[in-house]
Amino acid sequence: MDGVLLLNKPKGMTSHDCVFKARKILREKRIGHTGTLDPDVTGVLPLCIGRATKIAQFLTSETKIYEGEVTIGFSTTTEDASGEIVEQKEVSRTFSRADILDVLSSLTGTLQQMPPMYSAVKVNGRKLYEYARQGIEVERPVRTITIHQFELLDDREAFTGSPLSFRFRVACSKGTYVRTLAVMIGERLGYPAHMSDLTRTASGMFTLAQCVTLAELEERAEQQSVQNILLPIEQALAEFPRIDVDAEQADKVKNGAFLPNHDKIETYCTVFDPHGVCLAIYEPHPAKQGLLKPLKVLVNDQELQL
Repeated sequence: MDGVLLLNKPKGMTSHDCVFKARKILREKRIGHTGTLDPDVTGVLPLCIGRATKIAQFLTSETKIYEGEVTIGFSTTTEDASGEIVEQKEVSRTFSRADILDVLSSLTGTLQQMPPMYSAVKVNGRKLYEYARQGIEVERPVRTITIHQFELLDDREAFTGSPLSFRFRVACSKGTYVRTLAVMIGERLGYPAHMSDLTRTASGMFTLAQCVTLAELEERAEQQSVQNILLPIEQALAEFPRIDVDAEQADKVKNGAFLPNHDKIETYCTVFDPHGVCLAIYEPHPAKQGLLKPLKVLVNDQELQL
């Protein structure tokens, strides 16, 4: 069983919980995810199964799309609804639609963002949430993110109430903490805030409409039709430039041979044999101009890291 399963992750489960559950349902050990989603977040979580585990690192798309809700009036330890309240302030003013849109506009483009203490970012070899659970505050690395689009999903002209909530859609670069964006929205409005709901609706070319639930996966497993809902490796890598080789070249690719970079490929590319099987993923050689070197060979259990 090989391919990419697009899972609609349920709320309350970690990404690893989903992997564990899928392994149990499918009776397959070779399953991995392509990037964590927080327990409170639902939505698109690609799982790589069988031989597809070799391509997991290439499916962490640069662009993600989320739909969520920010609540103004109190902040939490985890910056989402599962954390303990750390600050409260009654929302005593009414915000106009223009006020909200101005804040979203100010958070569009290239930004500097500090990851939350409750995150998997490592500092001195330890994950930040490990420090947080011990009550230890450490200096966190600031990262550069890109917010491509920030939309207000609310047709109100006036926003009032305490606490105050409204929904949004954001398209952002990978590595963006959307719950921290919710906190930043609150800061610019003058109030503590947190992310009260979040769903990832797209990860690169993978969308929520393509996803199945764990219950649907169990049903498919009982019907022995799981392979029908798996995205083939070749299709999962369709965004990368493709090189087709003949049978003689295919044998060389399987053994890690270099290839000429006729198409002047700048990042990754896939290499296919005459039968349409994806043999490997190549990248430009760092030292030998005009050549491509193998990064991953996918045709068998051998895996090259050259």
